[in-house]
Amino acid sequence: MAKFMVSITSAKDNTDKATVGFVVANASVASGVETVVFLSTEGVRLAQVGYADDVHEEGFAPLKELMDKYINAGGKIWVCSPCFKKRGLDEAKLTPSTTIVGGAKAVEFLTTGGTSVTY
Repeated sequence: MAKFMVSITSAKDNTDKATVGFVVANASVASGVETVVFLSTEGVRLAQVGYADDVHEEGFAPLKELMDKYINAGGKIWVCSPCFKKRGLDEAKLTPSTTIVGGAKAVEFLTTGGTSVTY
């Protein structure tokens, strides 16, 4: 099975990148590809329940809707552990299907046949 990682490094600091990342992730998971969204740097904020609720980039579905659709289709979200800790975010408020991981997990995914794009 093909493997695809969408790395998202932005949140409300660049809602266009955050939104397009989830648009691409939805296309991937809908195609039957094993898909992981990897949130790092500012992107880790998207892993907090309620954070993306008011993000709606013109021309796209609201970000929360895109994230919910991705999760409901079986997509996984991985969050960079040091990035998450640096920002003092709350593990108890993680979005569904979200796991905090170290960089080694992303490296393993990519070195065993995964492809990646970054937004």
